[in-house]
Amino acid sequence: MKNGEDRNPRVLLRAVIVIALLLGSVAATRSQSAGDKDCEYFAESNHYVCGKFLAFFNTRGGLESFGYPLTEAFDDPPRGLRVQYFQRCRMEWHPYNAAPYDVQLGLLIDELGYSFPPAEPEQIPVYNNSLHYYFPETDHIVSYAFLQFFKENGGLDILGYPRSEFMYEDGYIVQYFQRARVEWHPEAEEGSQMRLTNIGERYIERFPLPEDAAILQLTDPVITRLDASASVRYATMGREGTQTVFVYVNDQRHDPVQGADVAIAVRYPTDLQTYTCDSTNASGFTRCSFEVDASPPGEKILVDVTVSYGNLLATTQTFFIPWW
Repeated sequence: MKNGEDRNPRVLLRAVIVIALLLGSVAATRSQSAGDKDCEYFAESNHYVCGKFLAFFNTRGGLESFGYPLTEAFDDPPRGLRVQYFQRCRMEWHPYNAAPYDVQLGLLIDELGYSFPPAEPEQIPVYNNSLHYYFPETDHIVSYAFLQFFKENGGLDILGYPRSEFMYEDGYIVQYFQRARVEWHPEAEEGSQMRLTNIGERYIERFPLPEDAAILQLTDPVITRLDASASVRYATMGREGTQTVFVYVNDQRHDPVQGADVAIAVRYPTDLQTYTCDSTNASGFTRCSFEVDASPPGEKILVDVTVSYGNLLATTQTFFIPWW
């Protein structure tokens, strides 16, 4: 019998299937290359977002809703879905669903195990209105600024049903939803005061993902926002002497930012003095000391603080009063 004759047709069929799968894998990889018009590259995290996920990203809130990508899109066998992790979510492709429900966000809050008691009966409004809305599906209420944010930012599709009432946690008033944790930042002078926690990062920290997902190493996480606070050594002081400004810089996770550049501008009634501080240390801290110009007693002296880190910028302000 010659080589190649009488080969098992099942073996040949299996070989054809394997080759087809390999070609499909190559095609999928190529679809996420830099040359693909249906992809966008994010240098901040060194990942691409492509196809259906990119369309969802661009039309449903972008960076504000999802943050930067933390992985490439990859097949997740336990879920039987193609998924991609972002700072604030996990996108899932459900190919058997009709648009626009073929892309959905994972229920990360539920998967992370956050659970809170239902609303007390006396908390439940008699009628839903513009200030309070009761969701019987989860026995929780969304109210005030959280309700407005819910309505204006994708509702159930982006946030899911509420999993708690609003509460004080980690220094902020927050509320948990199935897909997100919303924080109220009343100190924010620019942009929205309602912000989403980086739940995608928390999930990756707790649950390991496949190595071939090209996960961003969270030991060196992406900094996407600066939060700066400042105070002075002497709220009131003599009209001459040495004043010191203390500055703390944190990122969007409230972690300290090391190496941020800090400058201050001291606004006297008839003069402006500027100073450059040392870069922030590992605790996100720096200080600036300067000699105070003679000023009228009781006149508030404003100190403007500017913080920069890469292409990010933050400002804050403090003051002191010369008195004697």
